[in-house]
Amino acid sequence: MNKRIAVTLSAVLFSLTACNSSVNTPENAASPSNKEKAAAVLNSIETGDQQAAAYINPLQYTQHNLSIADGLDGFAAALQALPENSAKVDVVRAFADGNYVFTHTDYNFFGPKVGFDLFRFEDGVIVEHWDNLTVKAEQSNPSGHTQLDGAVEITDLDKTAANKVLVSDFVETILINGEYDKLADYFNGDNYLQHNTGIADGVSGLTSALAAMAEQGIAMVYNDNHIVLGEGNFVLSISEGTLAGELTSFYDLFRIENGKIAEHWDVIEAILPVEQWQNDNGKFGNL
Repeated sequence: MNKRIAVTLSAVLFSLTACNSSVNTPENAASPSNKEKAAAVLNSIETGDQQAAAYINPLQYTQHNLSIADGLDGFAAALQALPENSAKVDVVRAFADGNYVFTHTDYNFFGPKVGFDLFRFEDGVIVEHWDNLTVKAEQSNPSGHTQLDGAVEITDLDKTAANKVLVSDFVETILINGEYDKLADYFNGDNYLQHNTGIADGVSGLTSALAAMAEQGIAMVYNDNHIVLGEGNFVLSISEGTLAGELTSFYDLFRIENGKIAEHWDVIEAILPVEQWQNDNGKFGNL
């Protein structure tokens, strides 16, 4: 299957380039939303759907997954390297913010994984991709939650801007500046659902986990926040820093309820050493 997928992508690339056809062709057909296009591209990793390849601009596709070479050919090569019939994809959540779509996905991609993907669209097709992946945990966290369960319904579309401001302020004040005395400002008491694999629910669970890490000499440091994106009650923050001294990428998804943080999912991924990069675009390039 995987070789077939790679051949399909290359064939679509050739046909689109050779015919000099407009990259808007998919948009002119059934007019799926950008969220639907992004989900189709991800699902094609498993299914080999030919239409999905046409949702990627064959002449401009910038790749920020540092393990994959740039362009549509790099994507095809990664799929070809997958063990036969191993790929599985379940897009659990998908959100749109302007020209961006971000997804939260259950994968089997060189093993069971959980990931966030971020796509940038121009003229209805994908021109850029970022992601963060981590190994899928075998067990639930201390409060019985998994990395993917929890709320999925998008509400409060009129509060998107305010919710993004709240998360931006939380990341800057708490995660970057470490002003933990202000934690209570961002939550409704101890009501806080947590999907991090090692942290229990509540602000109390968060503070206990941070204290335990400090006792073990493990520092989790947020240095820079690159972008905050949201749709309604869901907001994604993408940041970089270090974990136990190792360069790290932090993707944090928050659900906001009545102006307070109510739920949190994350994917934390170590950043590859430069000598192992398969492209030169950087983990956070253009964000």
